[in-house]
Amino acid sequence: MSNNMEISSVLAQMRVMSAQATNSVTKTPATNSSDFSNMLSQSIEAVNKTQQQAGALSTAFVKGETDASLAEVMVSLQKANLSFQTVLQTRNKLVDAYKDVMRMTM
Repeated sequence: MSNNMEISSVLAQMRVMSAQATNSVTKTPATNSSDFSNMLSQSIEAVNKTQQQAGALSTAFVKGETDASLAEVMVSLQKANLSFQTVLQTRNKLVDAYKDVMRMTM
């Protein structure tokens, strides 16, 4: 029973984080290149922080130094993986767009 409650709690936290991320993206549209570079920089820092936290939680779980459940550790690792994959795919799209622009003739 407590596992279901823990999973529900983690899912609720993920929904809140998703809503916050959606709101922050829609509230601050990029108007120039410095805004875009700042947003990109902050996104990369957030991904790095997420990965570090997931790694630390995983290590602590393996050592028995945390009260976190296996489900919480796995969700943390999946969040880190998903955020990394998102940044990776964004980078790939930016590189493709750059290549397309460079192929254009004037």
